[in-house]
Amino acid sequence: MYLTRKQQEAWTTAKVIMALAWPTMLEQMMQSTVQYIDTAMVGSLGTQATAAVGATSTIAWMIGSSIVAFSMGFLAIISKAIGAADRATARKAVSQAVLSVLVIGIGFTVITLSLSGEIPKWMQVDEKIQPIASSYFFIMYLPMLPRTASIIFGTVLRAAGDTKTPMKVGVLVNVINIVLNFLLIYPTREVTLFGLTFVMPGVGMGVIGAAAASAVAFTVGGLAITVALWRHPMASPRGERLRPDAEILRPCLRIAFPNMLQRLGTSLGFVAFASMINSLGEVATAANTIANTVESAFYIPGYGMQTAAATLTGNAYGARNKRRMKSLSTMFIPIEVGLMFLSGGALFAAAPALMGLFSKSAEVIELGTSVLRMVAISEPFYGFAIIVEGMMMGVGKTKTPFVYNIIGMWCVRIVGTFLCTQILGFGLVSAWGCMIAHNMLLFLLYLISYLRGSWNPLNSPEFD
Repeated sequence: MYLTRKQQEAWTTAKVIMALAWPTMLEQMMQSTVQYIDTAMVGSLGTQATAAVGATSTIAWMIGSSIVAFSMGFLAIISKAIGAADRATARKAVSQAVLSVLVIGIGFTVITLSLSGEIPKWMQVDEKIQPIASSYFFIMYLPMLPRTASIIFGTVLRAAGDTKTPMKVGVLVNVINIVLNFLLIYPTREVTLFGLTFVMPGVGMGVIGAAAASAVAFTVGGLAITVALWRHPMASPRGERLRPDAEILRPCLRIAFPNMLQRLGTSLGFVAFASMINSLGEVATAANTIANTVESAFYIPGYGMQTAAATLTGNAYGARNKRRMKSLSTMFIPIEVGLMFLSGGALFAAAPALMGLFSKSAEVIELGTSVLRMVAISEPFYGFAIIVEGMMMGVGKTKTPFVYNIIGMWCVRIVGTFLCTQILGFGLVSAWGCMIAHNMLLFLLYLISYLRGSWNPLNSPEFD
């Protein structure tokens, strides 16, 4: 079949998008699979164990997202430099990323370990769960330095157009985590598989075993991604000096700082949200924890495409290619919305079965199914917001997403959840209703930015 030049360009663009996106999607899918397995294994220990693990999950998300935010500054600078064929600047940015890993990793290690005993109290966790929740958190954050390396170095490699290496390291981490979970969580027991019965050795550490398995896996992953970066032909920091470089760090911080504030603000919002949910009791806490775990897998298409959008728009911006930028935006959005429509439909249909994987409590399953089916309907709209935000991050426009997300989180989700659960006495369903309202507001705000063209700096008169 004959294709016009325009159709050929569109097909080429689509192939480039998917080539960058699919390794990230697979990596996130593996992470979600392991999270599913973790939750199912811990869930088999009882509702209290699930609540103990989930009680500090929002703090964990806040820490991780703060590091991700900082890495976005490097993504924008490196992808722009590569688009402009400025390899020297790209290599300098990588060396600054190495320095940042050391500073941030050590700093977060000190902070997380020193506060591990207090965080469950701040999160209003039931007193009988607090000791195990504190121990779980402490062990999980012992390897903070390699975890920081995994996040920042993974972003650096993706900015250089290499999404396969972070994927491979992610697969390694997840395999180690799963194997160690089987060995550390449960005691020695008889297992029947494909009709064969054999003795499976185990340590029987329970929740602590799950934390130890993750800590070991994170450590191996951090070391592996560091070696991979050091050997990378384009992104290696070899030969560069590891001392602060203002020419790189200033623009990096200008880009990263609003994104860090955005993620910090939304993370604190998640903490406040989870704290209000925890006050509703064990059933609501367990249902919320499991539903969040289930839901995360269905955002994989959205966030996988977001990484590709940020990288490719950064390249187009560095090359000052207005035509390429327009082509990318018109390709990303329909692909993203279509994927999220399919993802939302699958979540709606599979919600009861997925909740049943992680809990035997009929109350938890019913409550979790209700909120998952509610959020499934909003996924295509949220997917649009994700992709436009990704394009903005790629060109270094992080202030607008900061404003949008803070307004949505604090003025809609948190205020609404407080009124519904703490004042009016409603339950988890009302809280997730407020979360969906937050997502829909983001859709409207990003839609306005996209239609106006304000997201794209190449639309300014200086590039005419």
